[in-house]
Amino acid sequence: MTKIKIAGEAYAAFIHVANCEDDTKKIASQLAKALLKNGLGGITVYLNGDLGAGKTTFTRHLVQSLGHVGSVKSPTYTLVEPYEIGDINVFHFDLYRLADPEELEFMGIRDYFNDNSMCLIEWPERGWGLLAHADIELNIQIEGNQRKFEFVAKSMIADKLLSAMA
Repeated sequence: MTKIKIAGEAYAAFIHVANCEDDTKKIASQLAKALLKNGLGGITVYLNGDLGAGKTTFTRHLVQSLGHVGSVKSPTYTLVEPYEIGDINVFHFDLYRLADPEELEFMGIRDYFNDNSMCLIEWPERGWGLLAHADIELNIQIEGNQRKFEFVAKSMIADKLLSAMA
């Protein structure tokens, strides 16, 4: 784990490499354990990566590791899929097909970001200006047959979460 400076504060950043989907599941499980220990509410995660990088696969394993029983669907056509985990609402957004960020205003996007929710957002750049700031940025890169997962904390709570993962 390294520390990076953001606005004068040092935050956690580190990389995990996955050689297979089971490795991705283990990485998601590590984050889930940190979230369950420190609280899920009020957390926003941006998932960045090319098509096929593994954003939805990671999210599926994360949501299931948090305790959701059942399938975790891709919200590519619905924009958002909700999951209830205890008293927290987990919202998985996929903004890839978003035609105009204003569509997010019509669906009441600001109401999703609160202390009783956790938002996982694929393609966050398509909702620029209307989304809550990320607590964690997860950048996923394809390198041959591997996936490189780079976690960057963007808030104090995220720094605590990622430090617990390292």
